[in-house]
Amino acid sequence: MHVLSIEGKNISESEVMPQQLPPLGYVWLSFSRREFEVMQPEIHDLLQNLCGVQLIDLHVSDLLNNQLPSHYDYTNEYDLLVFRRLARGRTETDVANPGQILHRASSKGGPPILRRIDTSPIGFLVLDRMVISVHPADCTVRDAFANRLLHSGANHTAARMPANPADLMLRMIGVMVDGYLDLRRELTRQLDHWQSELINPRTRFNNWSALLDSRLTLHYLDEVCEDQRAAVQDWIDALDAWHEDAALSAKELEMLRVRSRDVLEHIERVVHHVSRLEQSAETAVQMHFNVQSNRNNDVMKTLTALTAIFLPLNLITGFFGMNFEHFPFLKSDIGLALTEGFMVLLALGLVAYFWMNNYLGSAPGRKGDDV
Repeated sequence: MHVLSIEGKNISESEVMPQQLPPLGYVWLSFSRREFEVMQPEIHDLLQNLCGVQLIDLHVSDLLNNQLPSHYDYTNEYDLLVFRRLARGRTETDVANPGQILHRASSKGGPPILRRIDTSPIGFLVLDRMVISVHPADCTVRDAFANRLLHSGANHTAARMPANPADLMLRMIGVMVDGYLDLRRELTRQLDHWQSELINPRTRFNNWSALLDSRLTLHYLDEVCEDQRAAVQDWIDALDAWHEDAALSAKELEMLRVRSRDVLEHIERVVHHVSRLEQSAETAVQMHFNVQSNRNNDVMKTLTALTAIFLPLNLITGFFGMNFEHFPFLKSDIGLALTEGFMVLLALGLVAYFWMNNYLGSAPGRKGDDV
């Protein structure tokens, strides 16, 4: 459990429950999911004594559910936002999370094919002067954000610090969305590797299971980002009803809208990029089969041309191999030489004809498809 009391640029950290709210600021309480489950009675008493708020049982279940997709809900007393964050490593959801992707390396020494992706949910309870966040165990997002606040409090003015609980929540969500933006480069590099492997006619691609895993990864990320976009959009719609809230000034409310729209725009960029990568992967697969089909056509064309070359030669040898009682040409001294010379000239003529008409080998401009 971490407790941060934020008042302007003054930030103090504690590991015990606060007894009162700061006069002009607010409090951020962060719990691991297990801590929140165990400390439910103390948390309920705290909210009742300091804020006069009682949590709804369904919202408590949402905060404890490590499989819940991103979503937003609200009451007259607080707002609930669940947002799935991206992180590396093993967490409490490693066994059950369908979004896990195993880490493997390319057999040809290329870039990593896939990496493990954890999208555990982080829950936020936003009140007027308090924000409660519920994280998975060992959440690096919370630790990094808390350290940033503690180290920047003495170096920045109060205007650079989160002005209210909702602002703090949006800044933390912005950090989580930045992780998805950084993931785009890795996904692009992986898909570029697959495309080069699929399109290269000199390689025999057979790692279809890993490619399927990559496409499933893109589908999963698309679903996660769509849920995130819907949750943030619901939050933005709910902000329109905050104009009657005397706890926030018009400027603070407008800054919340600006930050919310910025988070939504970043999520939409990730969704657009994932969609483009899916289309690129589908196009690469289609191009791979087109290349293989063209190569098979070239092979069949070459085999057909070779068959056409040897067919008249077989006819000649078969004709001379028949049993005739009277065949004057067979008894000639130069009959064998003339027959062999005619067969060689016929074969060379057919080879030259087929070569000039591109029936042997690849057509001009397709050097990579030589047989």
